[in-house]
Amino acid sequence: MQITDIKVRKLFEEGPMKAIVSVTFDGQLAVHDIKVINARDKFFIVMPSRKNADETYRDIVHPINAQFRSMLEAEVIAAYQAEYEAAEAAKLEAPETVGEPV
Repeated sequence: MQITDIKVRKLFEEGPMKAIVSVTFDGQLAVHDIKVINARDKFFIVMPSRKNADETYRDIVHPINAQFRSMLEAEVIAAYQAEYEAAEAAKLEAPETVGEPV
């Protein structure tokens, strides 16, 4: 199974959650709401989950083995970092217009 597309849907500046990502596999299966988390100076991903009646959470999709999880995590984090860098560069290039006369 190959990752054919990664879309960073939303970036967050505050808190440990840094992004929400969608991943497409083999151009035929999309998994939405994968979260990129930064905690204790380490990035990792959290798979989509739902809340159970007992207030616990259960993944609704997840990698079956450590090798695939590691590959998925590395590619998602790389896509997040590229998107973050592009957003930061765009901020630097955009002129400040707040408070300036029109």
